[in-house]
Amino acid sequence: MVEGSGPAEAVAEVVVVGGGVIGASVAFHLAEAGVRDVLVVERDEVGAGSSGKPIGGIRAQFSDPLNVALGQRSLEAWRAFTERPGADVGVDSTGYLFLLGSEEEVALCERAVAVQRALGVPGRIVGAREAARLCPYVDPGSLLAAAYSPDDGQALPPRAVQGYLRAARRLGVRVRTRCAVTGIEVVDGAVRAVRTDAGRVRTDAVVCAAGAWSAGVGALAGVALPVTPLRRQIGFTGPLPIAPPRIPFTLDLGSTLYFHGDGAGGLALGFSDPRQEPGFGREFSREWLEPFRAVARRRAPALASLEVRHGWAGLYEVTPDHNALIGRAAEVAGFWYATGFSGHGFLQAPAVGEVVRDLMLGRRPFTDVGPLSAARFTAGGGAPRPEAHII
Repeated sequence: MVEGSGPAEAVAEVVVVGGGVIGASVAFHLAEAGVRDVLVVERDEVGAGSSGKPIGGIRAQFSDPLNVALGQRSLEAWRAFTERPGADVGVDSTGYLFLLGSEEEVALCERAVAVQRALGVPGRIVGAREAARLCPYVDPGSLLAAAYSPDDGQALPPRAVQGYLRAARRLGVRVRTRCAVTGIEVVDGAVRAVRTDAGRVRTDAVVCAAGAWSAGVGALAGVALPVTPLRRQIGFTGPLPIAPPRIPFTLDLGSTLYFHGDGAGGLALGFSDPRQEPGFGREFSREWLEPFRAVARRRAPALASLEVRHGWAGLYEVTPDHNALIGRAAEVAGFWYATGFSGHGFLQAPAVGEVVRDLMLGRRPFTDVGPLSAARFTAGGGAPRPEAHII
């Protein structure tokens, strides 16, 4: 079968909706476990959505123990990616450094570090001077402390998507691009088929890994997935006259300003602009640079005057508590979901693929993701799980 051409196959054991890093990881893990008839359908090209433009951070520094566990498991998988599934994803353990400017932020991260260390993550609280030693751009006089873990770092999302899918194809997974899902047939409360603009596919199992488009996919099956698309932007300085030092992925916890080396002699700069309205727009603009520079003048003054030569915009898939949705729909048998990662999808993708595989095959996952069910946002269905370490 030629990818992206001709009618879709008529039957699949599992249809994975979404060809980003989450869908690719799910497909690989299922195929590796012996599920041979897996079909991935992608409305655009693989990795063209959120996975094409994330910042590539990988970390286990979180406040929610579930996120710590998913991050730590994934870090192990990222470091072993050249052996399994077999691709170089450019893992660079630069560390992550969260800048803390208030007593409340310090107390929050002290509690988070205790959770992290209990789960084997070597996070620690460092003083302002140590933070400035780790990242010379930082003004230590503006800080009380910082949270640091040397095991965190960065990787290359496009390579990860392709690495997973190449291995998945070798195991028999089919991938269809330019193939939008137009309907999900539910009969007697169970999935029976997926309709696409290239044809109908009979199946008893669907995994929604459609990122920012997941609410619409869920609605096709009558499943509520509270995922909102939100534009996030990043700018690049281009090569600087003096190459930047090797620095951790550095974030200001209170403002969400962040920056890191771009691997080409410059810096990548970002900021989660609170004025951004929800929507699917992905055009790059520069209005966020004003609040970015205002924060930079306090935390990292040398960044405030740097020219942003170019940049890009991508979509976050945001849930009300900034935590993922992972599980099986209670109201529709055969409908599974892994979405709503709110900026954490790439870094958690290896562990999430493993967890979804185990849930679908009736195995016990390495960690209980029951609290991440979408039902937590319904009356009597659980409770939200706020995450403090967000960008």
